[in-house]
Amino acid sequence: MSFEAHTVVNIEAVSKCHLMYAQPADRLKQMLWRGRRRFYTEFWALREVSFSLRRGEVLGVIGRNGAGKSTLLQLLCGTMQPTAGRVHVQGRIAALLELGAGFNPEFSGRENVYLAGAILGLSRAEMAERFEAIVDFSGVRAFIDQPVKTYSSGMYVRLAFSVATSVNPDILVIDEALSVGDGDFARRSFDRIMALKESGVTILFCSHSLYYVEALCSRALWLEQGRVRMLDNAAVVIAAYQAELDGVALQELRAAEDVAQAAPPATASGSGSARIVGIEVSVDGVVGRELDAMSGESEVTIRVRFASDPALPCPSLAVTVAHSGGAMVSSAGSVNDAVPLSRAADGRGAAQIRFPALSLLKGDYWLGVYLFCERGLHVYDFVDRFALLKIKQRGLAQGLVVLPHVWEPLA
Repeated sequence: MSFEAHTVVNIEAVSKCHLMYAQPADRLKQMLWRGRRRFYTEFWALREVSFSLRRGEVLGVIGRNGAGKSTLLQLLCGTMQPTAGRVHVQGRIAALLELGAGFNPEFSGRENVYLAGAILGLSRAEMAERFEAIVDFSGVRAFIDQPVKTYSSGMYVRLAFSVATSVNPDILVIDEALSVGDGDFARRSFDRIMALKESGVTILFCSHSLYYVEALCSRALWLEQGRVRMLDNAAVVIAAYQAELDGVALQELRAAEDVAQAAPPATASGSGSARIVGIEVSVDGVVGRELDAMSGESEVTIRVRFASDPALPCPSLAVTVAHSGGAMVSSAGSVNDAVPLSRAADGRGAAQIRFPALSLLKGDYWLGVYLFCERGLHVYDFVDRFALLKIKQRGLAQGLVVLPHVWEPLA
């Protein structure tokens, strides 16, 4: 795989092997025997992984725990060296791995900002130009001269995020860091990452949120047991990955969770955020949390009330339908359907969605509600399993849904 001028990341047949020792003394034995005996076992975190990224491209990395995702990101950032293969990177990398992992707990926030800048290759003068903006964004100005070991976890994360995204990176590496801190900071951090994406920064995004991966990424890399299972268009890879998850991760019909407490209380939203304050599900006018319905006949209505910061754009809503076995059956979002929502001046609003002549076939289905930002990307709030639909049907149709169709006899 040749390195072209427009390519900023090139991973060529990269493998990474970790040596696993049963006990600490085995390390010493290995040194003394100088390879004549083996006191370790090999664990290959990655095997023969290859891909390249062009400037401005966004690649999502998905896979189960232990698939090698974090190892790949560390190799790309240079915090770990490959056992075999080649990692070639052009440009400055800003990494959101373990946020704040490079901070010295004994140093003040101010000292750590300058230290982080030096590690990223910026001079003290360059960091001085960015310092005020970094502190303002993080919201820890009152504590900036205190040792970071005295910071709360939220303050620690906010300062680390502010530094990592303020150095004008060419490549941004993100490991599950899209929503950090409280509601206001989570929104601002998401907007900053989106701005970097839109400015042409190359992004490698590792996440368990398939929704985020599909929404943000042009391509996706599926890792399984350290090997590339699939590398393709994000929607194609996610569909294949979700299909496998649905097949192996079946859920119990009734999870050990208190769905009666799933709906959040009706309180106003805080600054910079939004929340669901009420949900009502009805089938043919009957309201409840466990409802009977008839396939092809019943009408299901979901009404949602929300509260949001009036200073932000009006949020959007989405509902999900999942089979009790775990498979996601369908979803509907106001952004995807190009239906803008409205709200009062105080930020409160409501909307409803109807499913006439319900097309679900017999079975039990969970309804979920999500409150997104106006672009349908950042999740403000959600209730994953609010109501259970128990569907009955007439006839012998098989599957999960009835698709619109027309039979046409041919002569």
